[in-house]
Amino acid sequence: MRLHTKLMLGISILIIIMGTIIEFTFKHIMESNLKHEIGTKALSVAQTIANMPDVQGAFTLDNPSAHIQPIAENIRKQVGAEFIVVGNRNEIRYSHPNPDRIGQKMVGGDNGLVFKGESVISESTGTLGPSLRGKAPIFSGGKVIGVVSVGYLQTDIQREVSKLQQKIFVATLIILAGSLIAAILISLNIKRAIFGLEPKEIAWMYQEKHAILESIHEGIIAIDTDSRITVVNETAHSILGVPNEVLLRGKRIETVLENTQLYEVVKSGKAEYDQEIIINGDVYLANRIPIFNKKRDVIGAVASFRNKSELANLLKELSHIKAYAEGLRAQTHEYSNRLYTLLGLIQLGSYKEAIDFISKEVDVAQGFIQFLMKEIPDPIIAGFILGKVSLASELKINLTIDRGSSFKDVPAEINRDMLVTIIGNLVNNAFEAVRECQKDEKRVTLFLTDLGKELIIEVEDNGVGMASRIQDQIFKPGFSTKKTSSNSGIGLSLAQKAIHDLGGYLTFSSTMGEGTIFTVAIPKSRGSLNEGEQRYRSINS
Repeated sequence: MRLHTKLMLGISILIIIMGTIIEFTFKHIMESNLKHEIGTKALSVAQTIANMPDVQGAFTLDNPSAHIQPIAENIRKQVGAEFIVVGNRNEIRYSHPNPDRIGQKMVGGDNGLVFKGESVISESTGTLGPSLRGKAPIFSGGKVIGVVSVGYLQTDIQREVSKLQQKIFVATLIILAGSLIAAILISLNIKRAIFGLEPKEIAWMYQEKHAILESIHEGIIAIDTDSRITVVNETAHSILGVPNEVLLRGKRIETVLENTQLYEVVKSGKAEYDQEIIINGDVYLANRIPIFNKKRDVIGAVASFRNKSELANLLKELSHIKAYAEGLRAQTHEYSNRLYTLLGLIQLGSYKEAIDFISKEVDVAQGFIQFLMKEIPDPIIAGFILGKVSLASELKINLTIDRGSSFKDVPAEINRDMLVTIIGNLVNNAFEAVRECQKDEKRVTLFLTDLGKELIIEVEDNGVGMASRIQDQIFKPGFSTKKTSSNSGIGLSLAQKAIHDLGGYLTFSSTMGEGTIFTVAIPKSRGSLNEGEQRYRSINS
């Protein structure tokens, strides 16, 4: 049975039970009140008659009933009583609705207290049937000389109670019908509020959400409109430096993480992406997104945090893979051209020229490879440079490795991936620069040296150069003047970060229309240059 059906049945049964209990309780209360009201009325009439001088004086006459009967009947008709009976000390009737019973003994046996001087309300059965009676003593000279009994039949009282009960029943039915409609509306509203899900489905989704949150590598924090934390995963605990045992849910976000700006997203309703935030000394990229309900009202916000250095490492890996793929493609293309040339010479019968062509290619390739193996013995750096040479050949760019280069004395503690990042991004930047210009010869020169206490990397191009007004912006992530690359704006910033992490610095000189030269100095031993201070400078400035 579905949840909303259970709610409808449960609420309906509860309302029916409560309605039945209320009906019987109200009936009992109304019956008691009616009996009390009629009994009080009967007693009041009885006391009034007992105090009438004409009634009291009639007891001294030879025929009391001749005087009392008219008085009693007149009053009975006015008050609507079933009977008014006046009797003497011996319980002999002096009045009765049925004249034939005058002079007979009163029936009911409830006059004991009255003859003691007390007025009472009693229920008893007389000659007319069960009745509710009000009885009062008649005094003369301080003595009880008789009794007045005013009565209403129980059947008349029940008839009045039945009329009230019918009204109560109708009112109860109306209330029950309204309550059943309310139960249906409540169950449907609950169904909409929980998106038609069943309790088991909600429990499963909660467990699934918890598992998903804990499997996400990013830190996740969500807040409500009161800026109180509603969701936080283990990664967020780790980023904040808070043990998992410490309960953060329910705390205000400002007390846990300052300058988060998450509550500002709740107030503005606008998402923010890739915003830098410093947490415990580390730089993170934060995405802040408002949470909306069906009415598009903001009911909270959620933020994700990812370590920026992890993204930088990922970009480095992608850059290496891209460079490797480009090198393979360029090498394949270049050797395809050479094979076609060789095939043509053989088909023409120019065997001597074919042999000379092969010898020349082998000598050139072997000479360059031998140079790289001798002067740049590190296989990672040498292989990377060889790939860039092949790419330059495909792009019709003359990439020259200065024959005075030497990169033999590279300390083992210097990260080779960082050196590749620096060289690769500076060379890529030079490629883009020369492709922008209209010169016939597009030239890029790479010079490496390990003489002295520093490793020197120098990349020079004869491209378009840089205007002085943008030279202070070239290291900002995303900034680019290039038009030929769809991934511009990150290379120099990655190179600068790698240089900073290795404790080095970068200088550059650029002249519009002539080209640019970048020079990087990296200490062989950490601390011999700038103790890791991040800086660069333009020789032009």
